[in-house]
Amino acid sequence: MAEEVGVSFGSGGSSSSRREINGAGFSSMDSLESRWVFQDEDDSEIDDEEDDDNYDDGPHLPGVDSDDEDAPDQRLIRTGPRIDSFDVEALEVPGVQRSDYEDIGIGRKIILAFQTLGVVFGDVGTSPLYTFSVMFSKAPINGNEDVIGALSLVLYTLILIPLVKYVLVVLWANDDGEGGTFALYSLICRHAKVSLLPNQLTSDARISSFRLKVPSAELERSLKIKERLETSLTLKKLLLILVLAGTSMVIADGVVTPAMSVMSAVGGLKVGVDAIEQDEVVMISVAFLVILFSVQKFGTSKVGLAVGPALFIWFCSLAGIGIYNLVKYDTSVLRAFNPVHIYLYFKRNSVKAWYSLGGCLLCATGSEAMFADLCYFPVQSIQLTFVFLVLPCLLLGYLGQAAYLMNNPNGAEQVFFSSIPSGVFWPIFLIANIAALIASRTMTTATFSCIKQSTALGCFPRLKIIHTSRKFMGQIYIPVINWFLLVVCLIVVCSISSINEIGNAYGIAELGVMMMTTVLVTIVMLLIWQINIVIVLSFVIIFLGLELAFFSSILWSVTDGSWIILVFAVIMFLIMYVWNYGSKLKYETEVKQKLSMDLMRELGCNLGTIRAPGIGLVYNELVKGVPAIFGHFLTTLPAIHSMIIFVCIKYVPVPVVPQSERFLFRRVCPKSYHIFRCIARYGYKDVRKENHQTFEQLLIESLEKFIRREAQERQLESDGDEDRDYEEDNSLSRVLIAPNGSVYSLAVPLLAELGGSSNDPITEASTSEEVTAGLPADPLVSDAEHGLERELSFIRKAKESGVVYLLGHGDIRARKDSWFIKKLVINYFYAFLRKNCRRGIANLSVPHSHLMQVGMTYMV
Repeated sequence: MAEEVGVSFGSGGSSSSRREINGAGFSSMDSLESRWVFQDEDDSEIDDEEDDDNYDDGPHLPGVDSDDEDAPDQRLIRTGPRIDSFDVEALEVPGVQRSDYEDIGIGRKIILAFQTLGVVFGDVGTSPLYTFSVMFSKAPINGNEDVIGALSLVLYTLILIPLVKYVLVVLWANDDGEGGTFALYSLICRHAKVSLLPNQLTSDARISSFRLKVPSAELERSLKIKERLETSLTLKKLLLILVLAGTSMVIADGVVTPAMSVMSAVGGLKVGVDAIEQDEVVMISVAFLVILFSVQKFGTSKVGLAVGPALFIWFCSLAGIGIYNLVKYDTSVLRAFNPVHIYLYFKRNSVKAWYSLGGCLLCATGSEAMFADLCYFPVQSIQLTFVFLVLPCLLLGYLGQAAYLMNNPNGAEQVFFSSIPSGVFWPIFLIANIAALIASRTMTTATFSCIKQSTALGCFPRLKIIHTSRKFMGQIYIPVINWFLLVVCLIVVCSISSINEIGNAYGIAELGVMMMTTVLVTIVMLLIWQINIVIVLSFVIIFLGLELAFFSSILWSVTDGSWIILVFAVIMFLIMYVWNYGSKLKYETEVKQKLSMDLMRELGCNLGTIRAPGIGLVYNELVKGVPAIFGHFLTTLPAIHSMIIFVCIKYVPVPVVPQSERFLFRRVCPKSYHIFRCIARYGYKDVRKENHQTFEQLLIESLEKFIRREAQERQLESDGDEDRDYEEDNSLSRVLIAPNGSVYSLAVPLLAELGGSSNDPITEASTSEEVTAGLPADPLVSDAEHGLERELSFIRKAKESGVVYLLGHGDIRARKDSWFIKKLVINYFYAFLRKNCRRGIANLSVPHSHLMQVGMTYMV
């Protein structure tokens, strides 16, 4: 059931001014090499209700042509890039979209590696400020052997989690240079239809950046897992819940990281100045946090390059102080590299040692940032910087602190600042505070990245996103989230003033992300990497078991104030889940209530109204079918435009969609209707910076190329007299020369079977590429060319008359007989989110004089 809510008109809906657009960069729109084969009518997809419902069931693509005069019973479809033997060996399809960082020089890579210190490693780099302090507050030192055991526990936690798990394994599970929980989810969605939003198209797999592994002997297990994931709604929901839980923990991490880093660094004042109390530490920390979040808008590149040297000095200071303390106090702490001391530590302290696991985990905080911030820097820069600089300096820093504690067991509360030589205390204190401020940005930038990914995949309300780098599109800033994190962070600092309690909250957020990442990477190993099951089981047992042990220790102390972070994470989870649930329900309702093609045929080519000159871009979320809201345009407006294009802005589970493959066209009705569908496809890493004029220019150019290619394919279908080769199915082989010179085989039916005509539309998908193969002379060629020129001329005249954006705003309300919870979620929570989120049209900067809007309410 749907009812109209309202209509608003712009004052200049039929502007006749022609926009002059700089066409530079828009001319090369050809897609990558493809194969073309004919498809039986029985397998085709026509824009009616029955075929649309089975849109993704076949191996074919969405329809393009609907000429009801000369459509044959078979149709030409594009099947995707050809893979030869060299591609099989390389396990990749040629021409795929590459990462921004793959073609940069050595000098630039060195600069990027330097920037990673300030953006990626600040969090894990400042962990020596508080790790031993929190550990020994839960398990006090009873002798030197306890120091050795705790140190051994820290060393092997550093080696196992940041180094082995993240640097050697998880970083390789990136999605074309994109990291984080949603990047893993996108990677899984690309190999199995596990998304709950039913807008997947077979044509999405033809995007060149849609990398799929070539079939191998190990594919059987992967296919079974894929089938199980695709057929089980429970598993789909569980997977989504895991991803949303992980993302909510990343956002919570973005709150607690600044609180922990700044509080622990400023707390060093109590060592240097005896008169400083905890209240003064809190006030100074609040001031630092306000400054920190205020400079976030300057971007990752500028801030990262500025603070890179500061972090380099910090890591060198850690190593220098560690070496100094080792030489001065006790080199016997090197025995901690023997893991047997971990066993002895637990044997002596039992329950207290288990409590101390929560503090030990803090040495690995920031590990997830290496993966979540992957979009900012190349994998190699992060790996090399961690292995050759960060890890050695951290190990030396912890060894030095342990050596100090061997002679000063009572100094565990502020062990880092207490172990600094008195002559360099204040310089090191200053560097430590700068490093803490830098570390606080680490998870903030990771939060921005995760929220952008989740927004693109339909799991977070749309927000204003500012791109801070002209060269690298992954570097972003989200103002609303930035100030929201600041407010929550100040609440945490003011309400939980104890470093130990904040450390416990820190561990909860960090471990939540780690466990979700472990589960998702395991699915990637089974489904995509297809590696030996023994390796997969070893990964799960070792790392998930280790993380569950840490998590059990932290949850034991959840009542001490760290529950605030859990509540915050639950709130973020509910926001994402409600948004995803409402969006899915809205889309499914729109699909059910779309207009039938029988109704469109009954209305005729004038659609039962007056067709005024101009182009109407009808924005909707449907990837197939005529949206119900179009019927309200027909009944509400006194006239409708001479050309209608249904535009769907769709995000596909790939990081980047090449510009040449941005638009997917097809006809919705017969040619005389002049109605098309355009699916504008974007990856979750793509930047939609086009203004409305640029977008229109790109769209019209792509439409013209589509029409030319369509006419050439139609002529190619009727030209089947030469070089026949009869086969068992009475088809013949022909060749097609693609624009790049590649030769492809075409399976074409016998001419005797092509003699008749059909009124059914051809349903083949097309991007904006153009086939330029030479065509033989034919008496019908001139008529076809005249028809082509007439249609292109019609498009140009419509464009000169003006382009108007017809926006349909569909809202949903729960039916009166719905459950109370559903009414609460849909009518209040989801409605509130929709009302306060950013409108999709804001990204195109369309002036109000070019807008017409109709509102609808769907009862669900």
